[in-house]
Amino acid sequence: MRSHIQGDLSAGQFANKLLQIGGGKVPEDPSTGLIIMPCGQIVNSPDELLSKVYPNIQQNFKDQDWLSHRAILASRNDVVEKLNVTIQKQLPGQEYAYKSIDCILNDDEAVQYPIEFLNSIQTPDLQAHNLILKFGALIMLIRNIDAPWLCNGTGLIVKKLMQHVIQGTVLTGCGKDEDVFIPRLPIIPSDNTIQFKRIQFPLKLCFAMTINKSQGQSLGIANIDLQTPCFSHGQLYGACSRVGKEENIFVHTPNGTAKNVVYHIALR
Repeated sequence: MRSHIQGDLSAGQFANKLLQIGGGKVPEDPSTGLIIMPCGQIVNSPDELLSKVYPNIQQNFKDQDWLSHRAILASRNDVVEKLNVTIQKQLPGQEYAYKSIDCILNDDEAVQYPIEFLNSIQTPDLQAHNLILKFGALIMLIRNIDAPWLCNGTGLIVKKLMQHVIQGTVLTGCGKDEDVFIPRLPIIPSDNTIQFKRIQFPLKLCFAMTINKSQGQSLGIANIDLQTPCFSHGQLYGACSRVGKEENIFVHTPNGTAKNVVYHIALR
């Protein structure tokens, strides 16, 4: 557990709190089913949440180490997307928009599904039709390109935005600090009833990410946005356990409460 390798006296207490969350042992309010957050510092507004994890980002975004060890975690993709747009707008410089090329695979169905409709299709594992980026933005690969250096989940910082490729610096893993070029890639969604192909850069902003996407990552500072409550087993535990020190967790949640979904039968 990350809390045990920090070497401070409070690590044991933090570890016990995490185990209580993970085991569903934090007392719930019988009328609401909510718990009082046992760990982390409660913040009162979205602006305060952003200032805790990305203070003075207009200057600090140039520091790769500073940027790579922090993130905002939320339970749902729509919340994450709004946070990412808000944070990127604080970066100086011009925005660049990259629009995907979408086409239907069956020519006989082309009339039924116009291009504008295909452009509007968006799922969590599909590149966005309109990808907007700035120099210095924190991004994540959402496809495997060249394992083990460039895999799904690899974090990068945008170094240069060009028409046909995007240059980025790898932040984590065995390719850390290396500059790489990311091309547009074709993808055919397997979980969509409409068979179509999208050609787009396999990237998404990741100043904020879903709790599920953060699994396996170690962060220096984690801000957890729980305005939209957790909805699946172990999500709250997964979010709180991304860091090794309780003082580095900031939580935005109504009245300091949270939904802790734990399927006890799965822990037997």
